[in-house]
Amino acid sequence: MGRAFEYRKATKLKRWGNMARTFTRIGKQIAIAVKAGGPDPENNPQLRAIMANAKRENMPKDNVERAIKNAMGKDQKDYKEMNYEGYGPFGIAVFVETATDNTTRTVANVRSIFNKFGGSLGTSGSLDFVFTHRSMFTFAKKDDVDMDELILELIDFGVEDEFDEDPESGEITIYGDPKSFSQIQKYLEENGFEVKESEFTRIPNDLKELNDEQRATIEKMVERLEEDEDVQNVYHNMKAE
Repeated sequence: MGRAFEYRKATKLKRWGNMARTFTRIGKQIAIAVKAGGPDPENNPQLRAIMANAKRENMPKDNVERAIKNAMGKDQKDYKEMNYEGYGPFGIAVFVETATDNTTRTVANVRSIFNKFGGSLGTSGSLDFVFTHRSMFTFAKKDDVDMDELILELIDFGVEDEFDEDPESGEITIYGDPKSFSQIQKYLEENGFEVKESEFTRIPNDLKELNDEQRATIEKMVERLEEDEDVQNVYHNMKAE
């Protein structure tokens, strides 16, 4: 069980506060993916991955189809992906990914939350040494597959030799080069793997341990950030309990 799994177990299970906010987040992802690669999921691997994640989040098929249709309309908002990096209290690094049609509003909101909790925003790239940007795929393990051989097959796509296996579900999670997302996804699909989840993630290279009171403060800050309608993901390097 690697550091990536421990981090995901501590943070990933705490999903966005409510279903409406989750659907809004996915709708923005769909809009960005359609604009970049078109509305046909067969020819747009990023859109195909988002649709699979939407299904996992129980987003109704009608909602997904409407989001795709709206993304092709001339009145669709032009969402821009923006990242904000900084430090919260107790020296905890916080990386915020957003999708926004108004960067002035978004940066003001994010900065306000950092300031409220005694943190501060840094410059773009200031946390490059803290987090590793990776593509991530979780799939059902196949009894007839040797994981070492599978990793060798995928090594040209920048897939790490360390993988995680969930002891409860038996699902496998691998991590690869973000630029090879489409190739990794295509390989898994063409070789009959049931992909449960696929996305980009940021894995902290070093985790900081805090006491219970400090942890509660960071968790509250992350919660406030995730409540913002423009925020897609929040990453930090606080160690799990």
